[in-house]
Amino acid sequence: MMFVDSEYKDFRAGVRVFCEAEVAPQAAEADRTQEFKPGYVEKLAQQGYLSIQLPRKYGGREWNTVQYSIIVEELSRVCGATGLMIAAHNSLGVGPICYFGNDEQRERFLLPVTKDGVLIAFGLSEPGAGSDAGGTRSYADRKDDYYLLNGTKSWITSGKSCKFAIGTARTDKSGGVKGISSFVLEKGMEGFTVGKKENKLGCRGSDTAYLHFDDVKVPFANRIGEEGAGFKQFMITLDGGRISIGAMALGLAVGAFEIAAKHAATRKQFGRPIGYFQGIAWKLADMATRIEAARGLIYGASLLKDKKVPFSTESAMAKLFASEVCNFCTFEAVGILGAEGYSEKSPVERMYRDMKLTEIGEGTSEIQRLVIGRAIIKQMMQE
Repeated sequence: MMFVDSEYKDFRAGVRVFCEAEVAPQAAEADRTQEFKPGYVEKLAQQGYLSIQLPRKYGGREWNTVQYSIIVEELSRVCGATGLMIAAHNSLGVGPICYFGNDEQRERFLLPVTKDGVLIAFGLSEPGAGSDAGGTRSYADRKDDYYLLNGTKSWITSGKSCKFAIGTARTDKSGGVKGISSFVLEKGMEGFTVGKKENKLGCRGSDTAYLHFDDVKVPFANRIGEEGAGFKQFMITLDGGRISIGAMALGLAVGAFEIAAKHAATRKQFGRPIGYFQGIAWKLADMATRIEAARGLIYGASLLKDKKVPFSTESAMAKLFASEVCNFCTFEAVGILGAEGYSEKSPVERMYRDMKLTEIGEGTSEIQRLVIGRAIIKQMMQE
């Protein structure tokens, strides 16, 4: 995939300049305070990072998926929390409205993204429904001209800071995934409250919270697509979201590798840089090789998505492999830096904590293996 990297060399360079100037300096403080500074999201919006793939008619940039992956990678290279926020907003928040909403919904909910820099959250997980997304228990009871929605969503990225939230709810009590619908929920709706903010291991600058719905009146106009189509919409949405989380993992791995390599070239023991010792050199070699392999999988899935051909298996592979590469690289980086890597003096300590989200979000590594394995069996049965 080196040809992809060379084609987008100037684009990446522009993103990196912004990240070094505006994102990197706030990363450590955002981790300590568990919030971004006022005006930070607006700066990201001005760069177009809240409207990466939106059509130009809604103020979007219409960048392709390779460019999207580069943006998330470069953001995550210096701040995993920022990479997570941008990935969740674009793939999971904006995505369902853009792909499955009607023109009126796109104007109502997407124009504020580009004009005002608002965030959109994605509400699928519940206290009793994580990997089993079909186990949704939130319920939307259909009335004359609205739905009465009740339930709770958990682990919602940007739950406190968003203005809109996409949420699933069961509209058919008979059960099954075909009875789930999706809605756009707006902050300010009576009965819509934000609950506990999670105190997380990593990605602490990006807020994660519960969303509670107590007899929330949701107009028919806020339902996305047909009634009962919500589960299918979210599965398609997650396919794209896995590419972005893979890109986040790649960015964290690259950031940790670069810090470790620089340290290995400058830190001297026994009269020479530690990078000359076989034990360190081999670690750096493995890190660099795995990073390039992960980048190839992510770019490959991105290209398939842009060509509008099936990419579900490839996105699962990219996310699975990149997240495990991220685990490996951040772990080894901490070891190469030694005591310094174990301290907040070095960003690799934060990167190591941020890493774990990439093995959980958009489906755990176990779920990715199920997706890939089932695709293999299905293909074998058709041959």
